[in-house]
Amino acid sequence: MKAIIITQTGGPEVLQLQERPVPAYAANEVLVKVMAAGVNRPDVYQRKGNYPPPIGAPQDIPGLEIAGIVEATGSDGSRWNIGDRVCALISGGGYAEYINVPEGQCLRIPGNLNFAEAASLPETFFTVWSNVFDRGQLKPHESILIHGGSGGIGVAAIQIAKALGSTVYVTAGSDEKCKFCEALGARRAINYKTENFTEVIKQITDNKGVNVILDMIGGDYTPGNLKSLADDGRLVMINSMHGKDAQVDLALVMRKRLNITGSMLRNRDTAFKSAIASSLEKNIWPMLASGEIKPIIHSVFPAEEAAKAHELMESGDLIGKVVLSFE
Repeated sequence: MKAIIITQTGGPEVLQLQERPVPAYAANEVLVKVMAAGVNRPDVYQRKGNYPPPIGAPQDIPGLEIAGIVEATGSDGSRWNIGDRVCALISGGGYAEYINVPEGQCLRIPGNLNFAEAASLPETFFTVWSNVFDRGQLKPHESILIHGGSGGIGVAAIQIAKALGSTVYVTAGSDEKCKFCEALGARRAINYKTENFTEVIKQITDNKGVNVILDMIGGDYTPGNLKSLADDGRLVMINSMHGKDAQVDLALVMRKRLNITGSMLRNRDTAFKSAIASSLEKNIWPMLASGEIKPIIHSVFPAEEAAKAHELMESGDLIGKVVLSFE
């Protein structure tokens, strides 16, 4: 099979198209012929040598989400048939023509979506559900602040939170991105380059704050996050782009009874990821099928242009997801 290989740590140019053996699949797995693969920031970190894949995942083939056709099923498989159209969350190896996937981590592609659209879903939707709703316990009629509202995680979180009855606020890096987020369902988008999100949240919530914050920035955003939370608020961390060290006002945490949590999804086991898939299938997939929630695609690149896809991802000059096509 053809695969995009990280030939060495470095810039986008280290991604090269090479031939690799088709992977074996276990009794509880399916072999999927990949038609499209999503591109995510963890792929960039892996390429740079900063985010090694877990044991058992391909060490030099990035890619955490795919869409394609079931080519073969393991002997213990019961859920999928050859020819089924599926998308899936994986631990690595998605930038290739074939991938082995635990059957519980696959979801049927809604009939109204093409492969590129379906490939844009798993990494972001699994992440949002696990962190916003399982860990963050966001409820209908509560409010959430999403940092990075125009990125892949952001556009998924805006739509899901809005569809389930919550009030959504976001930060984004330009007026254009802010307008897009508001059109997508955010009540207020804050341009972090021209506005102080802490002051804006204080003003628009009458000094009450928001119930949940989904943050991938960390570092110097942390004090403002804590000030922006309501009593009993939950700060959920999923990345630390501004650094892993932060100043925390413990008196504020105690006084407001705040909960600071976070997670990394990639190294969780199959049972955990399969449980998220079941929740998404029940709660969110019908909304995708009806069009109430939609994939937001910025660009689709041929697989052999993976380096260009990574350049775009690193530039930040995008709204929504970047996808590689193997069709």
